[in-house]
Amino acid sequence: MTHLSMDALVSLREAGQEPGDAAAREHLEGCENCRAELERLHQRVARLKALPALRSGRDRWPEVRARVMAERRHRRNRMAGLVGLAAAASIALAVAIGPVPGPVASSNADEIQQAMDRSQALESALHGYDPESRVLDGRTARIAQELEDRIAQVDRELEMADLMEQQAREPQVLRLWRERVGLLDALMDVHVTRASNAGL
Repeated sequence: MTHLSMDALVSLREAGQEPGDAAAREHLEGCENCRAELERLHQRVARLKALPALRSGRDRWPEVRARVMAERRHRRNRMAGLVGLAAAASIALAVAIGPVPGPVASSNADEIQQAMDRSQALESALHGYDPESRVLDGRTARIAQELEDRIAQVDRELEMADLMEQQAREPQVLRLWRERVGLLDALMDVHVTRASNAGL
């Protein structure tokens, strides 16, 4: 004897008559197993209906909203800091590249020595700061890399300037050393400002 399927039993529980329900009801009246299964089905439905409705213990929306807003503020502040950092680096670079004021005087050797000393001091401070051990975001790393590439280019130009005649060499060397100091200063600003923004 073929018993009713679970789908047939469920359809018998629902109101309304479907085609084939009459044959299923007729089978149900004569089959003890199917009646017992239908009764178990009624009990399961009753137990499920008796379960309490699930509700959140408390409203978490204000907490989630506050966290999202704080993250947005943090991202905005970080972007503003990076834009300011890039602007400061560009200004320092523009100042460093600017023309040497006034005619070349006999004090070029002193000025070159001062620029060399300042460059050496900045380089020592930068090595003492150890920027390689710090984690940078992509934009700051790109700015730092551009400054380092420009410093390497100035170093090559300084080597080339050594081959020039004394009279033409001094103003060129002075300009290059000043530019190198400006670039190192900007690079130091990039690392120090980034560290203070990140709370390092």
